[in-house]
Amino acid sequence: MAFNFIKKLPTPAEIRNQYPIDAEIQALKEKRDQEIRDVFTGKSDKFLAIIGPCSADNEDAVCDYLLRLRKVQDKIADKVLIIPRVYTNKPRTTGEGYKGMVHQPDPEKAPDMLAGLIAIRKMHIHAIQESGFTCADEMLYPENYRYLSDILSYVAVGARSVEDQQHRLTVSGMDIPAGMKNPTSGDFSVMINSVVAAQASHRFIYRSWEVETDGNPLAHTILRGAVNKHGEAMPNYHYEDLRLLLDKYQEKDLKNPAVIVDTNHSNSNKQYEQQVRIAKEILHSRIVDPELHKLVKGLMIESYIEPGNQKIGCDHIYGKSITDPCLGWEESEKLLYTIAELC
Repeated sequence: MAFNFIKKLPTPAEIRNQYPIDAEIQALKEKRDQEIRDVFTGKSDKFLAIIGPCSADNEDAVCDYLLRLRKVQDKIADKVLIIPRVYTNKPRTTGEGYKGMVHQPDPEKAPDMLAGLIAIRKMHIHAIQESGFTCADEMLYPENYRYLSDILSYVAVGARSVEDQQHRLTVSGMDIPAGMKNPTSGDFSVMINSVVAAQASHRFIYRSWEVETDGNPLAHTILRGAVNKHGEAMPNYHYEDLRLLLDKYQEKDLKNPAVIVDTNHSNSNKQYEQQVRIAKEILHSRIVDPELHKLVKGLMIESYIEPGNQKIGCDHIYGKSITDPCLGWEESEKLLYTIAELC
C-alpha cells in the first residue's frame, strides 16, 4: 500500500475536551484578541512585535523565554504589543528534518502525532498561564487548526503554503489576524491574491464537513524576502518594496491593508544578527512616510534565549534553536526597547 495507516487521531473537539481552558484564559484571549484586532483596523497605533524562536522545541525553555518577554512587555506596553512566536509546525523545504513538536514532542525520538497534538496544546496553555500571553503559531496543516483555535491570537501561513487553496479557505474562517507570506519566488501578486481569497466567504470541505465561512477581514501580508533562480536571497523589506506593496494594496478592494515584515529568512539571508539592522531600517521607513506608518503594523523576529542554532542531539544547549538561527536574549531585549523608541 502507498499509505500505511498507523492510528486514527482524536478530533479537535475530543482533544479540547480532554485539555480544556478555563474562564480566565478565555477572558484573557478575548482581551488580547481585541487589542491585536485594534492594531489591524487602525483603532490602535501600537506596533506589533511577533517574536520568538524559529521552532518551539522545548516547553520549559519556551516558557522561560516568554517570562522574559513579559517583563519587557510591561515596560513598553504603551507603544508595543508583543505576540510571542510559539511555532509547533515547521515546513521543511525537502521534507527532511525536524517538523516541529506536533510531529516529535521529543526531537530526539521517533515521530508520534497523537503525543504531538497533546503536547502542543498543553504547551500553549502552559505558556498562557505562565506569561499571560496568547501566542502565534504557523498553520502548516489546515485540518489541525482547530486543535488550537481557542488558544491562538495570530496565525502565519508560510511561503510554501500560501498558494494552497485549503490554507487560503481555512484562513477565511478564522476570527483572528492571519499573515500570508510572500511565496519563495517573491511574487507580490500571489501574496495579495491569497489575502483576497482569505477575506472572502467560501463554501468547501473541511475535516469531512461541508462548511461555509464569513471571510477574514484581518488577513494581511507578510514580507519575508525571496529566492531567485540561482538560489540567492532577495530581500523585500526596503522602502521601495514597501511602497510597491502599498500600490498593490491600492489596486485591490481589501479591508484593513497591513503588512508585517519578517526580519529573518530571505530578508536577512538567514544571517540572524542582521535582524537588528533590518528592523531599524523598516522603522525608519515608517517614520519618513506617513502612508507606510499606517501600512506597516509590525515586525516578525526570530529570537530565543541563546544566539544562533545547534544540531539535534549532541551537547544540547538549553534555549538554543534546533532549526534556523535566532537572536539571543540580550540582543532581543535591546531590540524591543529600540522598537518602542522608534515606533
